[in-house]
Amino acid sequence: MLENREGQKIPAVTFKTRQNSEWLDASSSDLFDNKKVVVFALPGAFTPTCSSSHLPRYNELYPVFKDNGIDDIYCLSVNDTFVMNAWQDDQNAEKITMLPDGNGEFSKGMGMLVDKKDLGFGDRSWRYAMIVNNGVIEKMFIEPEVDGDPFGVSDADTVLKYINPEAKALPTVSVITRKGCPHCTRAKELLTARGLPYEEIELSQSVTNRSLTALSGAHTTPQIFMDGKLIGGADDLEAFFA
Repeated sequence: MLENREGQKIPAVTFKTRQNSEWLDASSSDLFDNKKVVVFALPGAFTPTCSSSHLPRYNELYPVFKDNGIDDIYCLSVNDTFVMNAWQDDQNAEKITMLPDGNGEFSKGMGMLVDKKDLGFGDRSWRYAMIVNNGVIEKMFIEPEVDGDPFGVSDADTVLKYINPEAKALPTVSVITRKGCPHCTRAKELLTARGLPYEEIELSQSVTNRSLTALSGAHTTPQIFMDGKLIGGADDLEAFFA
């Protein structure tokens, strides 16, 4: 039975991290004292749900968490620092602090170390999230103990809603661009000025003019999409903001 440890101190451990090609020890005190942070723990780096949903959404909502009083967001897994760093780079999750619990000491101290030997994983962390205020667990979001890999309560949106039910997530923005296109540069500058992060998709051999037309119905760049809705080009984006 997984234990809810709200009101208790987080385990005192030392995380062995690798920063700028140097070893750096980070203690629980270093990471949690005098801060209000969100921690989300998961079974493993590069695994499907963790890579497609769990980590990317926390990275995407990082600015909203910051606006609502959270100092940092930590991603914890029973993996070594080299794996965690490689996964962070692969996911472009530069806003998230990775906590490599390689020996499972933190997960064991939380009562969240589980046996995944049937998958060849050995001991891993159960999937959960928590809000930690100055080293004390304020709230936990523990996935139910069922078969498989449940993912329904430790996600970024659920945690953010608990912190502030009125919090508004930033829109998801994608911009299809062409190399050397001045209007593309103008559109990106407009988005940056509004504080809106965006994904840039540059036309290439794999994303062609045919892809551009199929998705947007247009032949010109840029084409901006916001929350799945086509906004149009740079002029259309200007009008949208106005």
